[in-house]
Amino acid sequence: MQSPRVSVGGRTLKLSNLDKELYPGTPKNAVIDYYARVADTVLPHLAGRPLTLRRFPDGIDAESFYEKNAGRNAPSWLRTVVVPTPGSSKGTSTAEFVVVEELATLVYLANLAVLELHVPQWRVPDGSDGGDAEDVRLPPDELVFDLDPGPSTGLLECCAVALRVRDRLQDDGLAPVVKTSGSKGMQMTAPVVVEDPGRTSEYARAIAQELARETPDAVTAVMAKDRRRGKVFIDWSQNNVAKTTVAPYSLRARAAHGAPTVSTPLTWEEVAACEDPDTLVFSPSDVLARIAEHGDLYAGALAEGVELP
Repeated sequence: MQSPRVSVGGRTLKLSNLDKELYPGTPKNAVIDYYARVADTVLPHLAGRPLTLRRFPDGIDAESFYEKNAGRNAPSWLRTVVVPTPGSSKGTSTAEFVVVEELATLVYLANLAVLELHVPQWRVPDGSDGGDAEDVRLPPDELVFDLDPGPSTGLLECCAVALRVRDRLQDDGLAPVVKTSGSKGMQMTAPVVVEDPGRTSEYARAIAQELARETPDAVTAVMAKDRRRGKVFIDWSQNNVAKTTVAPYSLRARAAHGAPTVSTPLTWEEVAACEDPDTLVFSPSDVLARIAEHGDLYAGALAEGVELP
């Protein structure tokens, strides 16, 4: 069958293998449809952030890979930016990242079986391309906490820790928002203003260590996996400028209850009231219904940043 050509936002795209299953029972055309429908909500969270892409050409049960470079076959209209990648496993010092700022780019990536969208905590300036090895990275504008449940813990324990982190950040004047990771844990974001790129990691580490000292049986700030049993790891290291976190509204390479899972923004009331972790697992259709009812529950991440103390 000939691959159809479609017009998306004034761009002409060639779509392929639309019936291929990327999740059990979920073909590629459903993945493209979800990203097209969620575009208006997710695009502000992606704007200016060079993406690390996780691709699953043969579905979530087959091999996947992370991709930073846009690739030589990328269309000429696709916005890309060259960013330093020191310590790259491929031995290169830069990569040409995709920057998603329009619907057509989301559809183009979904057609490549990009299921997961991972973003850094910093942006690049409008119009920059990072040419001539120029470092165009702006200082971080987000503070991120990744709550990772160790063995014998799960989403309920993450909820309890998230509330404690929220209260501690609010003491310093920050306004965090919260979402499921779409996998095992939860993530929190607060808009911030810093000049030193290392300041967010320093601050997040201090908060994580403070909470771990208060309740060492429930929380750890230590990365070693053998120290996590029965505890929630507050991963402060996500604020390293070389790291990324899955974007809000991104699909995950996981299925539950017969549908893909999504990294889904929550209300704090939902976090406080949760007694059943299954109520915090959301499918693409769930997420679209939540957006229709509540709007963007992660909009607080786009607010004006607060200076870290």
